[in-house]
Amino acid sequence: MDQLDDIRQRILGALAAVDAGLERLVRTGVEDAETLPETTAVPDKPADADSLAAALAEERTVTAQLEERIRSLKTKQDQRLAALDGQIMLQRDRIAALDAELQGLRQSNAELRDIAGQMRAALSEGVAEPELVNRAMLAEIEALRATRAADRAEVEAIIGTLEPLIGEGN
Repeated sequence: MDQLDDIRQRILGALAAVDAGLERLVRTGVEDAETLPETTAVPDKPADADSLAAALAEERTVTAQLEERIRSLKTKQDQRLAALDGQIMLQRDRIAALDAELQGLRQSNAELRDIAGQMRAALSEGVAEPELVNRAMLAEIEALRATRAADRAEVEAIIGTLEPLIGEGN
C-alpha cells in the first residue's frame, strides 16, 4: 500500500512539474521545450506501474504464506504446551497418589510400633493377652499392604516418567 501511495505521489509530482513547465511556456512565450530544465523524473512507461503492481502482489502472497506459517507454528506450539500441561497434571496426580500411600505406610508402621510396645509391656508383666497378639498381626498385615501399595505407586510414578522418554525414542 505504501508503494502505491509513493507511485501516486510521484505521478502527482510529475504532473505538477508538467503544469509548471506549461505555465512558464505560456508566460515566457518559449516554444522550444528542449530549452526547459528537467525537474522531476517521470516513469518511462506504464510497465513500471505494472511491474510494481506485480511485485506488490508477490509480496502480499509471501506475507500471506508467512502469516499462515506463523499460525501453523502457533497451533503446534499450543498443542505441545497442552500436551506438556497434561503430562504435568498426570505426574502431579501420581506424586499425590504416592504421597498418600506413603502416609498410609507411615501410619501403619506407627500403629505397629505402638502395638509392639504394648506387647512388650504385657510380656514384661508376665501377662499374655491374645487380643494384643491379634491386633499386632492385623497391624503387621496392614503395614505389609501399605508397603505394597506404596511400592506400587512408586513403580507407577517411575513408569509414567519413563513412558514419554521411551515413546520419543521410537
